[in-house]
Amino acid sequence: MARDRRRLGADDEALWSAVKRTVEPLRPADREPPPPAMPAATEAVPQAPRGVAAVLPKPVPPSRPAMPGLHPLGRRERQRVVRGKTEIDGRIDLHGLTQDEAHARLAGFLSRAQAEGRRVVLVITGKGGGGGFGGLHGAERGVLRRVVPIWLSLPEFRRLVLGFEDAHLAHGGSGALYVRIRRRKS
Repeated sequence: MARDRRRLGADDEALWSAVKRTVEPLRPADREPPPPAMPAATEAVPQAPRGVAAVLPKPVPPSRPAMPGLHPLGRRERQRVVRGKTEIDGRIDLHGLTQDEAHARLAGFLSRAQAEGRRVVLVITGKGGGGGFGGLHGAERGVLRRVVPIWLSLPEFRRLVLGFEDAHLAHGGSGALYVRIRRRKS
């Protein structure tokens, strides 16, 4: 049988009765009046002269259209790449290169990939060490893993790159990136 939740049990009823006996209600005469409301600050707001809009310069349109956003692989496209149904059209391994060398090679590789009509390429950056543990390399380990995504977002590469994302474990995981190549404009 369901218990009526609106009624108190015997223990709760006894406790409530004891609490009610200790409480003394406030009488309207005993209550303090609320403090008076503070008047709103009324500072003089300077009025703009009429016709100011005509004096302001018109907004200048951007000289170049904004770069479109980067788009990672779609779920199905990624599955096809991982399963080998869509081939990776090219690979570049940047292991062991300095930032300057890696930047130059990546720029050349992506330009050639676009010229050859490639769609998806794999950029291997390496995972780097655990990072930040001192020693000979210190915090410099894993630099390419951090900077290549930044480079791919810059205007220099945006004209070549449609989007990118971390690769599947089968292709290197977080030490590699799938990069979608933008089609060349005719």
